[in-house]
Amino acid sequence: MVVGDFPIELDTLIVGAGPGGYVAAIRAAQTGQKVTVVEKGTIGGVCLNVGCIPSKALIQAGHRVEYAHGEDSMGIKSEKVSIDFGKMQEWKNSVVKKLTGGVEGLLKGNKVDIVSGEVYFVDKNTAKVMDEKNSQTYTFKNCVIATGSTPIELPTFKYTDRVIDSTGALNLEEIPNKLVVIGGGYVGTELGTAYANLGTEVTILEGLDDILNGFESQMSALVKKKLKKKGATIVTKAMAKGVEETKDGVTVKYEVDGKEETVEADYVLVTVGRRPNTSEIGLEQVGIELDDKGLVKIDEQCRTTVDNIYAIGDIVAGPPLAHKASYEGKIAAEAIAGETSVIDYNAIPAVVFSDPELASVGFTEQQAKDAGYDVKASKFPFAANGRALSLNDSEGFIKLITRKEDGLLIGGQIAGPNASDMVAEIGLAIEAGMTAEDLALTIHAHPTLGEITMEAAEVAMGTPIHITK
Repeated sequence: MVVGDFPIELDTLIVGAGPGGYVAAIRAAQTGQKVTVVEKGTIGGVCLNVGCIPSKALIQAGHRVEYAHGEDSMGIKSEKVSIDFGKMQEWKNSVVKKLTGGVEGLLKGNKVDIVSGEVYFVDKNTAKVMDEKNSQTYTFKNCVIATGSTPIELPTFKYTDRVIDSTGALNLEEIPNKLVVIGGGYVGTELGTAYANLGTEVTILEGLDDILNGFESQMSALVKKKLKKKGATIVTKAMAKGVEETKDGVTVKYEVDGKEETVEADYVLVTVGRRPNTSEIGLEQVGIELDDKGLVKIDEQCRTTVDNIYAIGDIVAGPPLAHKASYEGKIAAEAIAGETSVIDYNAIPAVVFSDPELASVGFTEQQAKDAGYDVKASKFPFAANGRALSLNDSEGFIKLITRKEDGLLIGGQIAGPNASDMVAEIGLAIEAGMTAEDLALTIHAHPTLGEITMEAAEVAMGTPIHITK
């Protein structure tokens, strides 16, 4: 410890400056709290630096390459498409830099102190922040822990230059000729799609019966169809066994139906989930309890088993989504300020930036039935929408889940172009307690993809205009 380590007194300490932590810090400062946020890496956390933002930039670049190849049915042909991957990576990194710089500016603009270092809790009101040279003690009235998660490393697939996680996949220096992806969840599917659009021969190995297991099979089937059209190979019920690394690539061993197979590639990307960052920060020192999955136990205000310490994001139960962490950050900050805010996950959307995009909010049809609701599922296809046809991108559908008794909207799923943006209207309708009639009576601009939501609502009411009953 440095001589003269006099404790710095705070109202609120935020541990982690990702999409949960920095939002909690800003909201806490807005309520008049004296706030310090501690981040051991880069402001913005995984999402802004090596997750949500750079992956979407790379996905968009892949789409641009796909478009540049032309579309024969539209009379557009291209002889050759040139890709400067180094410049593409520079552009992707510039997007990240703008956003992380913006977040730092927002924190400073709200008078939040930013400290670099790692936190270790001494007791429920004291923590040490350490960097390579120094240690500083902080005392606080309240604390929000938002330390996020880390990619799981398989024992038989230790990370190297050729065995990579999502961060490595986002920062490759060249476009691989061949890429094996272990895990067909949203990260593996998104990055696999991005590289397939850039010309990589992609193989996805998924241990379960299907990729994108959290979505309905009708939705994931559309993604599989598009991936195969891009030249990708998808192997389900495949158990990855190990990898042999050479100077120029890898050979991945996997087992299907009791038979061992191999596939060669330049790299193997491992995307089999994430683990919460809850070790080595002194939680046990404070008495904060974890569940059997290693996640921090919280109440409806994100309060842990220690009443002045809160936890949000990937270290608590629920899907590891950036927008969930941000939402919880606001709830925790407001709870500290004495407000009555409580978490309500009923309308948290899940989105995959696949091709086509998938989005879901509220109940699926099966989840609603399992919960005891008597529901109606109403679908409308993108193929019957003028805007989708003019985009030459008309595969997919919207499905609304409504209660039969009163038409109350309790869920919705979208598979199709711009699903990630369109799902917000359905989420708002669920949050506001709207019915199918409310959506159907809302005038939507024509021709737009948004009309599909209105048309699906008309199906729910039994009065569809642009498809026959």
